[in-house]
Amino acid sequence: MTAEILLDDTAGRNRAVAVLRDGGIVALPTDTVYGIGVELGSEGGIERLFEAKRRPADRAIMLLLADANQAAELADWPPSAAVLAEAFWPGGLTLVLPRRRGVSLPAALTGGRPTIGLRVPDHPSPRALAAGVGPLPVTSANISGQPAAETAADIREQLGDAIELILDGGPSHGGPASTVVDCTAPRPRILRLGAVDPTLIVARLRSASLPEPVPWEDSRGPERRDEGVEG
Repeated sequence: MTAEILLDDTAGRNRAVAVLRDGGIVALPTDTVYGIGVELGSEGGIERLFEAKRRPADRAIMLLLADANQAAELADWPPSAAVLAEAFWPGGLTLVLPRRRGVSLPAALTGGRPTIGLRVPDHPSPRALAAGVGPLPVTSANISGQPAAETAADIREQLGDAIELILDGGPSHGGPASTVVDCTAPRPRILRLGAVDPTLIVARLRSASLPEPVPWEDSRGPERRDEGVEG
């Protein structure tokens, strides 16, 4: 069945929450490109995201959050993460953090890693859905290797028979992907350059008397793949 398209308004988001709770896949606008998401606890939901995108399950999927409080429920929260989240959330910053002991997460979400990527986006739609169903696994709304979908019609053309609902928020904002910062060690590492300028990250950590990140060129390794985090 071809995906239903609804306006990204209160009624549409309420419908999206219901679809997610029933185990369905929802496409939604974010502050960058459109994404597709499922409820974190949905049985086989992460695998369905991989199938919808027609890609192998070899990279972790990040979680979009309603607020920073949800992050503390899932991951350890070192001082560097607290400082950067306060400065750049909501916004284009993904934090890679150690998973909290005792927190059960789908193995497919993290790609077998002991870390998890978290972000509070600067867009009300994903925050509203995450408030309704909890932290939301989200990956870009396109078939792997194809251009990012810019409109609801683009999404339905690419993924229409693999997802249940599309929230139409107009053309995507586009722009750079999120900056990814690994906060699992005392000295953070910038894993991917993106929306947040690294000089701002350095300045914020320095002002809090915390260790500055490893220089970007030193963070890059021939085999480094952004810890597998998308988004």
